[in-house]
Amino acid sequence: MKTDTLRAIWKRPVLSRIKLPLALLAAYILLALAASLIAPQNPYDPLQIFAWESSSPPGTASSVGYTYLLGTDGLGRDIFSTVLYGLQISLFVATTSTALAALIGITAGVTAAYSNRWIDALIMRIVDLQLSLPTILVALIAIVTLGPGIDRIILALVIVQWATYARVTRAVAMTEASKSYLDAARLLRLSPPRIVLRHLLPNSIAPAITLIPIELGHAVALEATLSFLGLGVPIDKPSLGSAVANGFQYLLTGQYWISLFPGLALFGLIASINFVGEDLRRRLDPRSR
Repeated sequence: MKTDTLRAIWKRPVLSRIKLPLALLAAYILLALAASLIAPQNPYDPLQIFAWESSSPPGTASSVGYTYLLGTDGLGRDIFSTVLYGLQISLFVATTSTALAALIGITAGVTAAYSNRWIDALIMRIVDLQLSLPTILVALIAIVTLGPGIDRIILALVIVQWATYARVTRAVAMTEASKSYLDAARLLRLSPPRIVLRHLLPNSIAPAITLIPIELGHAVALEATLSFLGLGVPIDKPSLGSAVANGFQYLLTGQYWISLFPGLALFGLIASINFVGEDLRRRLDPRSR
């Protein structure tokens, strides 16, 4: 019975355009969660790496019995294992930073809309200043200031993303703040925090929520860019961006697989997130219906 229900849901027209991206995204998430169980080796454990098998092409048999499905890199690390562990790190960093950025940005936007004009002006000038700068520039300044580390790159991505949520939430909250139900709450002498949390916030966050899937894809791309430049995830941690960078120097020697397969995995992850996120945004945002 449950199988029939799931099959009926899967065949609905609303899912027709995102079946493939949704299935691909689900596969990425499952692979990332099960990386330690599926991967033949931990590519960042020196005891599991065989340096004499470096730069092996795809399909080469290892000395311990398994096959390097996607080959090895210049240090002898299994590319397939690197991709699996890299997916784990990329999704963790992007999901955590996007959630924190949404929380901070929505809170700042609602606060600006309901506070006096000085606080509103201060918050929005900070938002305007940040949004006027290129995203990659803000990220580079933040990561250079904070230093390397997974926690620091998460913080850098939060700094980059929060302003977008703040601007969108503040615009909606300003409209909601002038409505009669908030006037009634003030006449009942409810405290400002209660008015904001119980009445203003729930009616102002819907447009910001629709941004989350799109910003998740941006976070994955930005983390990969920083890691490719050597400023993101530390070198002793797996990352799709650093995996692509590891093989960049070998492209001219014909060892294409070192960068190709991590790059394809990164492209598929970002594309699936963007396709699913855009479809969800159009369905959740009443203005796009």
